[in-house]
Amino acid sequence: MSGIDGKVVAITGAGSGIGEATALLLAERGARVVLGARRSERLADLAARIEEAGGTAVHLRTDVTRREDLHALVALAVRRFGRLDVLVGNAGVGTISPLDDLRVDEWDRMVDVNVKGVLHGIAAALPVFRAQGSGHFVTTASTAAFRVVPAMAVYAGTKVAVRALCEGLRQEAGDSVRVTTVSPGVVATGFAEASTNRDVRARITQMRDRIAIPPAAVARAVAFAVEQPADVDVNEIVVRPTAQS
Repeated sequence: MSGIDGKVVAITGAGSGIGEATALLLAERGARVVLGARRSERLADLAARIEEAGGTAVHLRTDVTRREDLHALVALAVRRFGRLDVLVGNAGVGTISPLDDLRVDEWDRMVDVNVKGVLHGIAAALPVFRAQGSGHFVTTASTAAFRVVPAMAVYAGTKVAVRALCEGLRQEAGDSVRVTTVSPGVVATGFAEASTNRDVRARITQMRDRIAIPPAAVARAVAFAVEQPADVDVNEIVVRPTAQS
């Protein structure tokens, strides 16, 4: 099944930023989208906008740290549309700070969301993909998976882990399941606001305001991978501002 029209696509972290932009673009191109995020009111608003534009969307409150929530999201897709073609694992958190800050609870949260959340998605969708004989995992990593900078050690560690998990999944997937990792650079989202370190937050905000690309740029990268023929697996896409070093 190639192209985007008619595909059933579940998206975590769909309430804002890259997830929201991806949902809007894929729905515009004919995908039936299943929206998951923690903020139900944002999901309801996004689903309404998609429906008003002529698209098809359903939504479910989803916390990726809860494995049962991912199973429920996948089950919703299968129940409403009879299948799941793509899982876009986009939920993530970036509470970045220097290690000396010892914000251990924030480290734990990043591991729970960024790493365990990806694993929970794989555990929920892989059996469905195997039973169907087809499926596609598209997972958001980061350019931090390629380059570690001060204050981003733990965040980068989680994104290195995401790349490793997705590469292992790709090698095990066989000829019926596709695996794509999309690594964005600086994007105009609320990422910077997550940091509780004032100096780090100010620095990241300044860089974002100076060079960031819009979330729609990353959504187009996701769409490119999804629309390929079934025998073409785009494994890795890095998309960042031309001004980013």
